[in-house]
Amino acid sequence: MLLRRALLLASRRPLNNILIRPIHSGSQTDRETITRLLYSIGTKREVERYLRIFSSSSNPSQPAKFAVVKVGGAVLEQLNELALSLSFLYRVGLYPVILHGGGPQLNEIIERGGVVPEYIDGIRITDAKTLQIARRVFLDENLKIVSALEKLGTRARPITSGVFTADYLDREKYGLVGKITKIDKRSIEASIRAGALPILTSLAESTDGQILNVNADIAAGELAKELEPLKIVFLNEKGGLYHGITGEKLDIINLDEEYNDLMKQPWVKFGTKLKLREIKELLDHLPRSSSVAIISPDSLQKELFTDSGAGTLIRRGYKLFRHDSIDSLGADRLRQVIRDRDPDVLAEHQSVTEVLNNLKKAPYTLYGDEPLDVVAIVSHPDGEIPVMTKLLSSRNGVLNNVVDNVFNAVRKDHRRLFWTAHADDENRSWHFERADGSFTRSGRTLFWYGIQNVSEVERIVREFEENGRIDRSYLPVGPSASPLRPSASPNGTRPFSTLARRMPVFTRGYATAARSAASAEHKRLALIGARGYTGQALTALLSGHPFLNLTHVSSRQLAGYPLEGYTKSRVAYSNLSVEDVQRMEKNGEVDAWVLALPNGATRPFVDAIDRGAEERIGGSEQGSVVVDLGADYRFERGWTYGLPELYSRDTIRAARRIANPGCFATSTQLLIAPLLPFLARPAWPSVFAMSGYSGAGTVAGAEDVDGRPMTVPKVSAKSLNGGVRPYALTDHIHEREAGVHLSHLLPPGADSMKVAFVPTVAPWFSGIISVLSMPLSERLSARELRELYEKKYAEEKLVRLQKDVVEVKDVQDQHGWVVGGLQVHSQGDRAVVVGGLDNLLKGAATQCLQNLNLALGYDEYTGIPLPKIETS
Repeated sequence: MLLRRALLLASRRPLNNILIRPIHSGSQTDRETITRLLYSIGTKREVERYLRIFSSSSNPSQPAKFAVVKVGGAVLEQLNELALSLSFLYRVGLYPVILHGGGPQLNEIIERGGVVPEYIDGIRITDAKTLQIARRVFLDENLKIVSALEKLGTRARPITSGVFTADYLDREKYGLVGKITKIDKRSIEASIRAGALPILTSLAESTDGQILNVNADIAAGELAKELEPLKIVFLNEKGGLYHGITGEKLDIINLDEEYNDLMKQPWVKFGTKLKLREIKELLDHLPRSSSVAIISPDSLQKELFTDSGAGTLIRRGYKLFRHDSIDSLGADRLRQVIRDRDPDVLAEHQSVTEVLNNLKKAPYTLYGDEPLDVVAIVSHPDGEIPVMTKLLSSRNGVLNNVVDNVFNAVRKDHRRLFWTAHADDENRSWHFERADGSFTRSGRTLFWYGIQNVSEVERIVREFEENGRIDRSYLPVGPSASPLRPSASPNGTRPFSTLARRMPVFTRGYATAARSAASAEHKRLALIGARGYTGQALTALLSGHPFLNLTHVSSRQLAGYPLEGYTKSRVAYSNLSVEDVQRMEKNGEVDAWVLALPNGATRPFVDAIDRGAEERIGGSEQGSVVVDLGADYRFERGWTYGLPELYSRDTIRAARRIANPGCFATSTQLLIAPLLPFLARPAWPSVFAMSGYSGAGTVAGAEDVDGRPMTVPKVSAKSLNGGVRPYALTDHIHEREAGVHLSHLLPPGADSMKVAFVPTVAPWFSGIISVLSMPLSERLSARELRELYEKKYAEEKLVRLQKDVVEVKDVQDQHGWVVGGLQVHSQGDRAVVVGGLDNLLKGAATQCLQNLNLALGYDEYTGIPLPKIETS
């Protein structure tokens, strides 16, 4: 926002003040101002380094070496963001070559004319009529980009022909589609020399003058092969590539190291596989210094000028090695690396020979990449904790994140590790980001990961001292020593790779946290009412949570028995009274409470937590976070309703009392919300829903062989005789819940929302299928209906849109909400949509964990396995 404001202010100056200056990027004052503002998104060191690198490749005397930017047709709908981002580059003296598509705009015009676009192998069939429309669309979109840039004071030149020469790809099969055979870059270079950004279309001409349509991605790739830029940037609306199972954005892909394994992944298929194959083929033609970035327009600055990045960065990289002896690596090569980079050798505190002799005192492994941009040495005597004695990186290793690659290879082999760094190391923040703890003494910092118990760290450090594995001057001894503390660093760096970055920093089930695990604080959770199905589901999720530890579970029937399904530590059931709860809250024994009690049973415990919070020392403590899974507080003032996909995440982050939505109510609200602008009063939406019998809850049944009460369902498949059972035919509490909270999404002054809701219990264990039937205030097509849901939930990682009607198999054991079967009545005045979720997960435990993560300061999806995000 700050950068955007600066550009807008600068653009208000008279154009002649900019255009007549010899500095093509605008006034020097503008450049200095915007460069300083860049420091708000990255460190000064990062920004200046990237500016220096990019500027050396964007010199008017050697034009077109900085970047080729391909703008997807969908991004053209975000024209203001696009123009601001490109103007930003221009004003710091950089000249990207911009090439745009126009597929969505072309489809809209063609479909309006009653023609359905045809594709073969993903290639648009282009006849004379289609090409005529395409040419008009591309010229119009090109002019829009140029005009938007020049309004911001950025010179731009439309280049709509003369660059690409092509032959027919296959005239009989594809029609007027071209395969590029030659590129004439003279008009591009002339534009940059004149101080204007070149704006290209992907139209080509044959040698006899016939205009041919060329896929914009392919045209951008061919252009990059000719220009050999540092960056090839693909701007798209998603802002990157995403892991098909976890849903996480892929930060970095290093092709030499990862490509073969990546292409074998079951989720890498269709368009994703084709895209990766094309990018690898492109980068194989370019110098190793070139890379591909896939990013959204509004994050372009962060991607280009910070180590952490913002989109997906794809580069060739190098393969890694592991050697167990100096000879297998090459003694002369290792000696040279130590001589050139080891700070102790450079400061003459050690000789190269001493380093190598120390290396031979215990078993060790050498890690690195083929050109030795990074070398790590890990000493690992049998039965002892490994120590990384050296991590030696060249400037290129730091710049290209090879150091992350090597460090993650070390982490993969060693569950626990210690290492040291000089306190004045310019890359010290990198170490903090990757450590669980540290202490500093005598100009050095000792880091470690994989150990959470401070007393255990102290014991290990004493053993290191006795065995001479780490110099005594590194150790925290005496009153002057810095205390042991968790590590934290304000400056993140981009995690390495799609595969290695998912390795656990601690023992955990899922690596979905956006923040570095090393910098997050561990917190304690108490669960009251842990016996039921929801409590069991939450327990299983917490087993995989890297930071949230379950310390207390309460169940009257199971008191004294060990908790099953929780693997991080041994926990036994207790029977916490309200007095126990008040005392624990007063003493600050837990950071969060989850109440999984029957409706009407929660208030005494909430009152006890409130009293305990008031009694905390000095009354200065905020008190613990409370999440109630029951219905008691879903309408209560002072409580936050926790449905993150629809209501303010910022409100949840600031909340201490959170009411977890009901399972039926969650699916109902998610179904209706995108259609609220089309409410046809006085008619109201109706939802018919069927839930697995686990939704009816449990009772304590007969004892098992150990005398432990068994959990049995209140309603069973047997009792349903294979059929379904409607119940609470009117005034179900979830009907009121959905109506009350959806009303908050209506315009001010609108009548309160109502929903007609009929629940049914079915003979499967878990999973809800909800069918919405909603009269519409105006006609919609099926395509427009689908677009409403796509737009509403485009950024939601726990929402998946599919074409087919949602079935139980689509939602059972899944952590998100699925919507599909979107249809409109033939009259266009009624929509029918099917949604579904697992009532124990997104309907309860998973949603509870979303709310806990937000309120406790973690990434919302930490510990939650994410579904695919691609739509079908």
